[in-house]
Amino acid sequence: MRANIPKGMGGGPSNMQAMIRQAQKMQEDMEQKQAELDEREYEVKAGGGVVAVKINGKKEILSIDIQPEIVDPDDVETLSDILVAAVNEAIKRVETTNSEEMSKITGGMGMPGMF
Repeated sequence: MRANIPKGMGGGPSNMQAMIRQAQKMQEDMEQKQAELDEREYEVKAGGGVVAVKINGKKEILSIDIQPEIVDPDDVETLSDILVAAVNEAIKRVETTNSEEMSKITGGMGMPGMF
């Protein structure tokens, strides 16, 4: 019994070589895009703009700007909550952007461990 394989599927060495070249190109594109994303900077504000966090694509906090009006020695907890919210939102923005940009290259294919 012979298997009926559609044309272009398992069609010999040249087809396999083309798939390998395509995978290598995708990997190169992903590495280049990751380098670009690592260099990006984002600014996220929280608490109505009284706290601003600047973060890069590697999820490294570059700066935190705190407006004086939010600093209340009797209510440090509110400032702390706003800082946590701002940092978490900054990290989320980096992850979302990285994921969206990489899926443009991979066509939505899951590539575990690649980014």
